Amino acid sequence: MALEEYKGVFVFAQQVDNQISNIAYELIGKGKDLAADLQTEVTAVLVGSDVKGLADKLAEYGADRVIVVDDPELKEYRTEPYTHALASVIEKYKPDIFLIGATAIGRDLGPRVCARIHTGLTADCTQLDIGDFPLVPIPGREQKHNQLLMTRPAFGGNTIATIACPDFRPQMATVRPGVMQKKEKVKGAKANIEEFNPGFTPNKNYVEILEIVKKVSDVVDIQDAKILVSGGRGVGSPENFKILEDLAAAVGGQVSCSRAVVDSGWKPKELQVGQTGKTVRPHVYFAIGISGAIQHVAGMEESDIIIAINKDETAPIFDVADYGVVGDLNKIVPDLTKKILEAKAAKAN
Repeated sequence: MALEEYKGVFVFAQQVDNQISNIAYELIGKGKDLAADLQTEVTAVLVGSDVKGLADKLAEYGADRVIVVDDPELKEYRTEPYTHALASVIEKYKPDIFLIGATAIGRDLGPRVCARIHTGLTADCTQLDIGDFPLVPIPGREQKHNQLLMTRPAFGGNTIATIACPDFRPQMATVRPGVMQKKEKVKGAKANIEEFNPGFTPNKNYVEILEIVKKVSDVVDIQDAKILVSGGRGVGSPENFKILEDLAAAVGGQVSCSRAVVDSGWKPKELQVGQTGKTVRPHVYFAIGISGAIQHVAGMEESDIIIAINKDETAPIFDVADYGVVGDLNKIVPDLTKKILEAKAAKAN
């Protein structure tokens, strides 16, 4: 493999029902940082049917070029045609780096694409950097420069691994949604748009979709919330979440929870924060009755302000909290809600 032939940072711009997923903008944002280190450009790969009109949205968030693979066979996500589309793009354009969101679609698509083009894949990354590999020089072994260093939790989140793919291209990673930050939108920005269609001939690997049944959910996406009031097992019961809901209403936030709460059946999976839930980055994160296991912290430690309330003064959550209150949440949270409502009423008058 002639590694020098591979240039540029490419990202898979996931869209569903002709709506670009937020992870696409996050990947472009991180891609711009990586591309700056490599002195190259960011290319977004947009796959679907009748999706060319979405290309300018990707440009507004920083894409220098958009490759559009548009075909009726790509209307709904199916593993085989989407794998064929991305593998064909990689074979033609030879990107140095290719990033895919670690969504339900990305987790299915990424491994199949990398297997088809014979490269490696680091899954569920939480950090991406450009640097030397090995990280520390080893006598008798070449240290390669400008490598993609892909960092992800390992062994259940108990350690962090940094992985590289120095001998194959592209360097591929799936990236956890909510971890990277999208760039400020530049309204009216334009990208160089290229249309590419490798041709799609249905075969035995093409799944036939007989019916699509969409689930209607009134659960708000916690990744969009500016303020989260999150509860753990220490809240005590599903009924006791009412005091967290009252606080969330008072501060204009949303309720979220830890894995223990979901496992107990108190709250739906969509509200879970953590390594096996969602990664969030709100302005304010209330951690109430949450001990602070590393798996949970991995999903919220990038919050601007973390406020912890726990009766156990040795709880690990206090190690990452900006403000900590030791005491009974059943007394503290209602009192806090009352004070906030009183302050809002006084300000209104």
